[in-house]
Amino acid sequence: MRTRICDQFGIEVPIFGFSHCRDVVAAISKAGGLGVFGAAEITPDQLDQELQWLDEQLQGKPYGVDVLMAASHVDGTLEELERSIPEHHRRFVAGLEERFQIPPLPADAAAPTGIFGSIQFRDRPDHGLAAIDVTFSHDASVLVSALGPAPRDVVERAHERGMLVGGMCGAVRHAQKHVEAGADFVVAAGHEGAGHNSHVSTMVLVPEVVDAVSPVPVLAAGGIGNGRQIAAALALGAEGVWTGSLWVACAESEFLPEQIELVLRAGSHDTIETRSFSGKPTRFLRDPWNSAWEEPDAPEPLPTPLQHLLVRSSHHKILNARMSELFATPIGQVVGQITSVRSVQDIIYDLVTEYAEAMERIASLAPELD
Repeated sequence: MRTRICDQFGIEVPIFGFSHCRDVVAAISKAGGLGVFGAAEITPDQLDQELQWLDEQLQGKPYGVDVLMAASHVDGTLEELERSIPEHHRRFVAGLEERFQIPPLPADAAAPTGIFGSIQFRDRPDHGLAAIDVTFSHDASVLVSALGPAPRDVVERAHERGMLVGGMCGAVRHAQKHVEAGADFVVAAGHEGAGHNSHVSTMVLVPEVVDAVSPVPVLAAGGIGNGRQIAAALALGAEGVWTGSLWVACAESEFLPEQIELVLRAGSHDTIETRSFSGKPTRFLRDPWNSAWEEPDAPEPLPTPLQHLLVRSSHHKILNARMSELFATPIGQVVGQITSVRSVQDIIYDLVTEYAEAMERIASLAPELD
């Protein structure tokens, strides 16, 4: 399983693994892939600490950082944004807390951390630029832009440091904008995946993007959970794969045990694409909280970042009370293939083995080509 992207990035297998957990990122890079650290939900100071740890752990092995560089953004102070939240939405959320009997936070409750930590203005360019400055001060070899192309000056600064730049996309036009801005590779993220994905399935999206941006390499994302799917992605023209959900329940994951148990029990039909968490369509495990936002009397979720400002306190209370049935768990439809807790190294070994078996099976269908 070696493509040109392996030589381009200095990795053994063309498997990129995204995670908000530094331990997972380090383990993926150590196992021969390329771990990518999600920087959207932490402050620049916290990012600096996490990347310092990764530098020490990886000792020159390549890793990446994913930063949200939104093509559009909102203006206004936190207080102004808070005041703009409609009272009807506030009453609806208060009603949900009462319906689900969510207890108030105790006075000494710790602040949330990680992916569900305090909201950063992900649609504010200053947050993304601060994260980029921190990234440039460390040994990361890859910078990935999500929600919009990296500004031209950012791409130039990255290239001056020998870094490669990638862009997440859910449509051909998005991929083309990344390439026009100077991106070295594109990640085509299909509808099956978690995060802010496409309205188009991976099977359809990947070859469209490959044809549109060739010869720029493309990674396939969305629904990649085994070696057969990697073989399919390469057959579609991708040079490698971008994985995320696969690492939620690995041994190195920082997700709570209750969340991991939910993931292990879930099937591919147990996810929901909802705007109820951040204001942007995002795939989560279905739970009573996000299902309530689909009820006939529910208001339309607010645009980002207002929706997250509206519900973040409720999610903090849910986490503090360990109400696992209401946990907001981001996951793709590939969750149905995640049935046990395994180490990152074992997962990558299985991916490579399954890929080899798939390629042997395909070769047997056309023996005259041997």
